[in-house]
Amino acid sequence: MVNIEKKLVNYIDGQWVLPDRNNYTAVVNPATGQTITKVPLSTENDVQAAVKSAKKAQKEWALVPAPQRAELLYRVGSMMKERKEHLSRLLTMENGKVLEEARGEVQEGIDMAFYMAGEGRRLFGQTTPSELKNKFAMSVRAPVGVVGIITPWNFPIAIATWKSFPAIVAGNAVIWKPATETPIMAYELAKIFEEAGLPNGVLNVVFGSGSDVGEAMVADDTIRVISFTGSNETGKNIASKCGMKLKKVSLEMGGKNAVIVMDDADLSLAVEGILWSAFGTSGQRCTACSRVIVHKDVKEELTERLMTEMEKLTVGNGLDETVKVGPIINAGALEKIDRYVQIGRQEGAVLLAGGYTLHEDKEDAGYYYVPTLFTDVDRTMRIAKEEIFGPVVSLIEVESLEEAVEINNEVSYGLSSSIFTQNVNQVFAAQRDLDTGIVYVNAGTIGAEIHLPFGGTKGTGNGHRDSGLAALDVFTEWKSVYVDFSGKLQRAQIDTEQ
Repeated sequence: MVNIEKKLVNYIDGQWVLPDRNNYTAVVNPATGQTITKVPLSTENDVQAAVKSAKKAQKEWALVPAPQRAELLYRVGSMMKERKEHLSRLLTMENGKVLEEARGEVQEGIDMAFYMAGEGRRLFGQTTPSELKNKFAMSVRAPVGVVGIITPWNFPIAIATWKSFPAIVAGNAVIWKPATETPIMAYELAKIFEEAGLPNGVLNVVFGSGSDVGEAMVADDTIRVISFTGSNETGKNIASKCGMKLKKVSLEMGGKNAVIVMDDADLSLAVEGILWSAFGTSGQRCTACSRVIVHKDVKEELTERLMTEMEKLTVGNGLDETVKVGPIINAGALEKIDRYVQIGRQEGAVLLAGGYTLHEDKEDAGYYYVPTLFTDVDRTMRIAKEEIFGPVVSLIEVESLEEAVEINNEVSYGLSSSIFTQNVNQVFAAQRDLDTGIVYVNAGTIGAEIHLPFGGTKGTGNGHRDSGLAALDVFTEWKSVYVDFSGKLQRAQIDTEQ
């Protein structure tokens, strides 16, 4: 059995504190529909307490040598590794994803801890020759100060580590608003940081809604960076408000990702890649495959193979290790998915499999949607263009690689894409021409590794990246330093001919 606190509390200035108001909401296990804990609905006052704590702590934390800051991340990673199974089961209970995937997500956080800890001995700047005699020139990374991170429910620990670990190793203090649907991972990670010896105030966790806690973070002038993963609508709102304050903002938002299957593809491999990309996490991933753009010569065979393998997928509680597809996060998300399925039918797409909920007539039975497959989907249909965020896939037929790339690129998102082919020329043309931040060859649209940048083009983001070295660019500022040891005033661009 996994023990869960009956009520969670905020973590501010190294203390577990009650919210400003005694206002809580239920955290529901999506596999059962039952309440597993309650989470605070904090207010602006809670955010202000966190800001005060973070501002004070950051000044001291920035003076700690980066290799020493990194040592703390090594301890955090080791503790996460020791508690991997415990964390994984909690993750499945609050999020619903199957246990195998939960373990993978926790491992991603462990990997990020060790990777970013390594950056504590790098955080490289640059040295460069000065154009003047007896003068030294260099650039260094400096922490931005207080950082606000807002994370989603679908990857409640992985995405949090993508953001918090680079921010902390770079010398910043963090205020973290997790999703209200999945607060337990935040609670557990904060406990690990506390036990690892992170100074008070360097990490603060404030639970609550986006409209209260998130808005207060965006509005606060002390918080100089907002790093957000979530919906496009919310991301655009955050970006506009941060823009008015000249506040740096990093956005990772939606996707409408496609797997391209060419006529020379290994169809068995392609089917595996599609199934994993489309139905892993029940399709609730920004990188999920929701379009299969398939060459007309292999469409019939690919469709038959997909349907055969989809019939083998078991849907149920993710704690059952025989289950391959877990629940949808909540009733609202379930209704949205079904609404899109009905739209697809009305648009004239042919429903080949799925298209319905499970246990709809049973109270407290969880939220489940059967893996769903449409064919005869036209590129102009809404189900071919809009993000559904569920286990729904559309088959779109094409006659050439050029047509496939064109269809892939015409949606408003640009996160992830994939191509299955054995033609090396097509591989290099595709990776060049696909307008997405991530391109996979002979693999699905998911499976990012933590040492590479994660993010997308167009409506998916605003040019910043999570993960990899690129994450440090979000949480640091470049500072240029000139040291003149000539003993006289030298003027750049003017005195260079001496």
